[in-house]
Amino acid sequence: MAPVNYFFKNPVAEKVRDEGREEGREEERAAMVLRILEWRGIAVSEAVRERVTGCADLELLETWAQRAVHASTAEDLFVGSGPVGEALT
Repeated sequence: MAPVNYFFKNPVAEKVRDEGREEGREEERAAMVLRILEWRGIAVSEAVRERVTGCADLELLETWAQRAVHASTAEDLFVGSGPVGEALT
């Protein structure tokens, strides 16, 4: 008897898989931002760690990763122009 694979071709199943992939990328990108800061010897406060790991915007996480390369402090990730111009509160 052949196995029934209809669930895996169902649009709902495909959406669930896509959402899981997206979430995985967000977690990986957030971890990379924090690793860059740690590799550079920059202290990361719990507030910064929570803000980075709680971010679901891949583009914003990419911006923060780029800023992490040149930042003097972890809070420098959130200061600047564009969509991340707000200060850490």
